[in-house]
Amino acid sequence: MATVVLVRHGRTTANATGVLAGRSAGVRLDEVGTEQARRTAARLAVVPLAAVVSSPLVRCRQTAAAILAAQQEAVGASPRRGRGARPPAPDLELDKGLLECDYGEWQGRPLKELAKEKLWSSVQRTPSSVTFPGGESMREMQARGVDAVRRHDAAVEAAHGPDATWVAVSHGDIIKSILAEALGTHLDLFQRVHVDPASVSIVRLVDGSPSVLGTNTHEGDLSWLAAALKGGRTRPRSADAVVGGGAGPGR
Repeated sequence: MATVVLVRHGRTTANATGVLAGRSAGVRLDEVGTEQARRTAARLAVVPLAAVVSSPLVRCRQTAAAILAAQQEAVGASPRRGRGARPPAPDLELDKGLLECDYGEWQGRPLKELAKEKLWSSVQRTPSSVTFPGGESMREMQARGVDAVRRHDAAVEAAHGPDATWVAVSHGDIIKSILAEALGTHLDLFQRVHVDPASVSIVRLVDGSPSVLGTNTHEGDLSWLAAALKGGRTRPRSADAVVGGGAGPGR
């Protein structure tokens, strides 16, 4: 199926001050986060994206807007016809399945205060048992995040083919839980996965089997993601792992 690039939003005012923003309205990227989003967008500009899907929260929409602006600039710089021409940049799609976890009564509180709560140790060690007071469970969070990615994967492949790449802009815990599912890791171990602001993680699903191609990356060339669209083959069709590791993406 299509390849999904999971992008966490850039740093926010809440991240910088140690507050659990949750679904609070008006939490925006700070100056650092705006620059982080710009750099991530520049990395992705070499890849013609079939779709950009975002959490409805403003910090994700700001990050997605930077990605789309870079896509539009790349389209404008490419030939209009023939070899090297790029398809038009996609429109932004919003999906509530990619929303931040509903932290309920924890939302808007300082992390140093929450660390003193009895529930904190469960969030760290057995998150599959956690339901936030007045909010949702972490199992529910993971289920809707994975479902959103699978739905859009199928839609992108149906519309653009199995070599298409799309972006999902979401939040730290959501992306961590999606990566844990792709890695076959129990939710109780998902805190071992690290996802920084504006980081890029990459997952491809082949024959129902996820393949994690990258996690929490900040730098590096991503043009290999576009190679298949130009007639090359970056990965084997089979979901089987290549014994010995293979030769890596084609150029």
